[in-house]
Amino acid sequence: MGRKVLVSAGEASGDLYASLVVEELRRREPDLEFFGCTGPRLRDAGVRTVVDAASLAVVGLVEVVSHIPRIYGEYRKLLRAAEEQKPDLAILTDSPDFHLRVARRLSRDGVPVVYLVAPQAWAWRKGRIPAMRRTLRRLLCIFPFEEEFFTREGVAATYIGHPMAGLVRPSLGREEFFRKHRLPADRPLVAVLPGSRRGESARHLPALLDAVDRLYREQAMSFVLPASVTTGVRFFQEQIGPSPIRVIEGESWNAMAHADLALAASGTVTVEAALLGTPMVTYYRVTKLSWTLGRHLVNVPFYSMVNLIAGRLLIPELIQDDMTGEAIAREARRLLTAGPAREEMKAGLAEVAARLGSGEASRPAERAAAIIQEILEGQVAHVS
Repeated sequence: MGRKVLVSAGEASGDLYASLVVEELRRREPDLEFFGCTGPRLRDAGVRTVVDAASLAVVGLVEVVSHIPRIYGEYRKLLRAAEEQKPDLAILTDSPDFHLRVARRLSRDGVPVVYLVAPQAWAWRKGRIPAMRRTLRRLLCIFPFEEEFFTREGVAATYIGHPMAGLVRPSLGREEFFRKHRLPADRPLVAVLPGSRRGESARHLPALLDAVDRLYREQAMSFVLPASVTTGVRFFQEQIGPSPIRVIEGESWNAMAHADLALAASGTVTVEAALLGTPMVTYYRVTKLSWTLGRHLVNVPFYSMVNLIAGRLLIPELIQDDMTGEAIAREARRLLTAGPAREEMKAGLAEVAARLGSGEASRPAERAAAIIQEILEGQVAHVS
């Protein structure tokens, strides 16, 4: 009978990252049996579903509160499966509100917990750190500055590199992409990326539609919005009405790679745009109540991960009330014009990409699998 590993991911990006680690572990140890909280990528990697990750995808303090009964039900279901299956190890990915609670219970039951994608305790909710120190056997960080921060706080942390660094590339060439979507070759292309969840997209669209309208009135340009699987094409088509934005299914890497500019919601997509070298304007808006409750808890010089990695304000950030159609259009104009601002940003994005994917860090799934294998073999002493 093979050893059992509980795997859990609550977000689309976490589902992808965890699936890459599972695939690498399977290559090394084909008899391992995986079960847990899965999205489509983990299911494709052969992880048996106990909880569907789609049931955990909410964001914002207030938004989470309204979903607590359902999320608590999923939490109980996952822990019941752990009690019955008795896993030899757990891999928990991102979604800290959910997973740090799961980690506490699993650790108490003697299950070694490896946490993939560090909670952003360096930005807010530092109070989580003592529990992380007690419950996590190893924290696998995907951003270069995190290992030093968590190690200093007494958490056993290792920087493995960003999983996207070796993955993000277009599947079509520029001419092919333009031809497929009937885009005029002589017009600038702007990729519109409002977010991977319906709630956040709906909050971002009014300002984005205003910005697109302003830009389009001034200059003939093309706009594409690659709809994620979780949000769907129809949702956006219903929301945007007569706007010149063309909604396409998936292809976000193609759209970003071949765009002259990306208008990107703060999150994983900004890191992908940086890896593709695409200049961008980033923004984010939560509900008014979430903003009022949460803004004073955040202690960080920048909101965007790209700026945190760069260590300076490299890409413009339009957060909450600063996110207006006028402000987005103003920043977009500045970056669509060939000149120093555009060139400086492209040089800075190349630096960020190098930090995320240099040397050993370019094979994060292999590094993660090696660490997990060591723990499974009992070669790594427990770090309390």
